Amino acid sequence: MKEKSEKKHIPVVTGESLAFFEKYINNPSPTGFEWQGQRMWLDYLAPYVDDTYIDNYGTAVGIINPEAPYKVVIEAHADEISWFVNYITKDGLIYVIRNGGSDHQIAPSKRVNIHTDKGMVKAVFGWPAIHTRSGEKEETPTLKNIFLDCGATSKEEVEEMGIHVGCVVTYEDEFMVLNDRYYVGRALDNRAGGFMIAEVARLLKENNKNLPFGLYIVNSVQEEIGLRGAEMIAHHIKPNLAIVTDVTHDTQTPMINKITQGDLSCGAGPVLSYAPAVQINFNRLLMEVAKENEIPFQRQASSRWTGTDTDAFAYSNGGVPSALISLPLRYMHTTVEMVHKEDVDNVIRLIYEALLKIENGQDFRSFTK
Repeated sequence: MKEKSEKKHIPVVTGESLAFFEKYINNPSPTGFEWQGQRMWLDYLAPYVDDTYIDNYGTAVGIINPEAPYKVVIEAHADEISWFVNYITKDGLIYVIRNGGSDHQIAPSKRVNIHTDKGMVKAVFGWPAIHTRSGEKEETPTLKNIFLDCGATSKEEVEEMGIHVGCVVTYEDEFMVLNDRYYVGRALDNRAGGFMIAEVARLLKENNKNLPFGLYIVNSVQEEIGLRGAEMIAHHIKPNLAIVTDVTHDTQTPMINKITQGDLSCGAGPVLSYAPAVQINFNRLLMEVAKENEIPFQRQASSRWTGTDTDAFAYSNGGVPSALISLPLRYMHTTVEMVHKEDVDNVIRLIYEALLKIENGQDFRSFTK
């Protein structure tokens, strides 16, 4: 279900913000190796917060009003899907395993970067030419047959480049704007979220808004392998409320079943979820805020769990009222993930306006219907 607005859209992301977004998306931040992206994110966020820190595993946090006893979290995750080097043949070809939910079917012919202690090494996912497959039974890409070619001719040469089992591999594809309507790039899942919560902090600072509670802007690590970063930081912060933002599927493209995946569209606004981890009264507040500010939104049912960091926050510390604001995205876990520019603006606006609505010490168990 889509809740529409007739209000003319006013862009939030412009100028320097967009330049940072492009730089941030192009920087690799694979699961377990997010530190460079986290430093970049904290450098951008620092002018808009009172304090920052990074935990033992790399989750980055900016804080407004760090002394306040009532704590509200706005959160995204920083890690992107990638690969690990798993086996090097005597001829210098490299086989990989997943680091997160990497899609083996899109790998052939992709350019990649292998991260080593000696620096970045370029490579490609090879694949047999169509001419050589004539008359043969077509093989589809699998984890057993995709491989990397870094131009080496022996295992020894590969190792001399600094490549070893355990090196992480990321795709090379970069950010672009498509038809002045979509942002396109790898790892919009979910560094778009990290960008959006940083923009909320920027708007609060630039508009001289003083919050009556402590605000923790959290960019978590290791979501792609089981919400681990959010789990750790939730126990550290012990928040009273949490708003999580992540991506969800646009279901308007071919080969997606709306009966099972829902009816969601890029450009139709942020997505608010119904799920056991989503606190119903807090979710209702977000919907009221959206309607009051003429922000279009969509609804999604997420069944037993959301599959996002919402689950980690909600079930921590005896139960933290949590809600999920999702950004519709096409082609998830590919190198051409797409999000609508207006949706990015509207997620930022919805989080910003919701924070201005939350009262210090608000108890969502007694929220008036």
